[in-house]
Amino acid sequence: MPRYFSDELLRRLRNDIPLASVMKLLEWPHKQRDQQVAFLCPRCQEYRSAINPRTNLGRCFHCETNFNPIDLTMAVRECDFVDAAKYLIPLLPPDHTAVARA
Repeated sequence: MPRYFSDELLRRLRNDIPLASVMKLLEWPHKQRDQQVAFLCPRCQEYRSAINPRTNLGRCFHCETNFNPIDLTMAVRECDFVDAAKYLIPLLPPDHTAVARA
């Protein structure tokens, strides 16, 4: 099976693109509640959810599903992993560590 993406790229897609930014790009329903962002779960359609900005994961407390940026993109766009990753790549901030390593 061919590898489409490096481990480093996948790590950056999961961690360096804020989940709230992905929701905004996807025009996915979400709202600020107190100090947290809640979102409509693409699996169960409930709003019993929150984003943990420290881990960049969304959690639906109703269906107990976790979402990282790739998972959320796959669920909302109803696409596979490769298409979701390709969709998110343009959102990545510049990798300043690559310049430092050169």
